[in-house]
Amino acid sequence: MTDYVPPKVWTWDKESGGRFASINRPIAGPTHDKELPVGKHPIQLYSLGTPNGVKVTVLLEELLALGHTGAEYDAWLINIGAGDQFGSGFVAINPNSKIPAMLDRSADPPTRIFESGAMLIYLAEKFGAFLPTSLPARTEALSWLFWQMGSAPFLGGGFGHFYAYAPTKQEYPINRYAMEVKRQMDVLDRHLAQNEYMAGSEYSIADMAIWPWYGALSLGLLYEAGEFLDVASYTNVIRWTKQIGARPAVKRGRMVNRVYGEPSSQLHERHDASDFETKTQDKIAK
Repeated sequence: MTDYVPPKVWTWDKESGGRFASINRPIAGPTHDKELPVGKHPIQLYSLGTPNGVKVTVLLEELLALGHTGAEYDAWLINIGAGDQFGSGFVAINPNSKIPAMLDRSADPPTRIFESGAMLIYLAEKFGAFLPTSLPARTEALSWLFWQMGSAPFLGGGFGHFYAYAPTKQEYPINRYAMEVKRQMDVLDRHLAQNEYMAGSEYSIADMAIWPWYGALSLGLLYEAGEFLDVASYTNVIRWTKQIGARPAVKRGRMVNRVYGEPSSQLHERHDASDFETKTQDKIAK
């Protein structure tokens, strides 16, 4: 393989290649006019059951489990492979054109929230739950939340892209990002050896942010890279992953807007709590 010599000025003259080549582009803004649907609940979520989407649906289900009826929500499916995130309605809520995007219609005027970490903080503060109130514990939870926001791109866009999605396998980027992901897993494993949850003894939005990414990785479910990264060696992460995964609200949140895996694990859209019980194969296939 010959070395790539960058041009003096980069131009977008061909697709980037790989699984997501058709939706990658170097410009922002909508590509087409499309209004977003609106349901009956205060919170409207437009998302997909990727790790970033799961963070938010897990928190919403946890809030509902605590009895916060104001957290009732409609979760609409955004098909990023088809470019739904570039519709005018979606871009109006999230100018970055990434899932998830949220509109809180209980506010006047309705409040838009984009970036999953911002959504977790917004909901935790709105309902006074899953974010510690003491300054030291709150700071610890937010430190780990922002750790996830800064670290996961190396796992997803870095390791995940070059290991699983790039059109060719290249030793240097795979090795570079594998090293970084294993360092991150070691950070988590050492911390969880001394703490039940990410912020100490209290389950918080920090756990909800980290779990969909690194929990899935620790169980070998992300990029089918479990053996390659020797994830079984991170025993404290695995303990924490299983503990959180056993929570009923987490199980429900993981199903919402999910379009892969076993059909029984998918709930493409969620508009009522009863959707989890009345989900049929017809609804799944729709």
